[in-house]
Amino acid sequence: MSPWALLWVMLGVLAAVAGFLVHSGLLSRVSVRSGPPPIRNVTLAYKYKEGLYDSRGQVLRECRAIGPGLACVGVFYDDPKKVQGRWGRYAVGSILSEGGDETSAKLRQRYEKSGFKFFSFPEVMHAVTTSFPHRTFFSVVLAIIRVYPQLENYIKERRLCAHPFLEIYRGGQIQYMVPLARQGDFYVPELRHIERRLSGDGSGSETDISGAESNSGYSSESSRESSPERRCPTPPPCHGLDHEHQRGKPH
Repeated sequence: MSPWALLWVMLGVLAAVAGFLVHSGLLSRVSVRSGPPPIRNVTLAYKYKEGLYDSRGQVLRECRAIGPGLACVGVFYDDPKKVQGRWGRYAVGSILSEGGDETSAKLRQRYEKSGFKFFSFPEVMHAVTTSFPHRTFFSVVLAIIRVYPQLENYIKERRLCAHPFLEIYRGGQIQYMVPLARQGDFYVPELRHIERRLSGDGSGSETDISGAESNSGYSSESSRESSPERRCPTPPPCHGLDHEHQRGKPH
């Protein structure tokens, strides 16, 4: 191959890579705001996991196999920068219904047979939100690099009480949501049991994690909405990122 032909081949490869990155979201604008979240009053089929974040992709593949047309969601409770060996606590699953709609009994049975549990997240009026294109497997990598630093800076600069971090995959987008109210209602039962055990509370009460109310009966305290400017008296718990679920294909 002549030098000129080789040069043209290299330029073609570079152009293809650049086009792929741009299509994946490299130049997409990330606009973080406080306001209504992208989901409301949802019922999930989920699995709670502890360990390496790399293993979450397996659960997401299960979700897509059982409910291929459903949106997937990840809820991340630990910051990989603050825990050893990328260990973390997270829940991953499918959104079975939203806004009070009934959930299909047959669909629930299929998830239940595969070891999934069920939980509902309440509707909140205020959350830190943004979105990012989800067009290729590399979109998730770009989102980790571009979205999370902006979310963290937005929350830190305004001293907001925002946790945990949610990712919703649907409609060709990754939608991000960090609740500013009723944060405890976004903690799955397994995590609340662990927190009570570590704190030495054997009473079985559904008291909150880091000052947020529990999901038990949606108490009058829990039903109060905070404003977008609510401040945390102490730093909220660590949050997690979804680094690996894109292996095999993200939500």
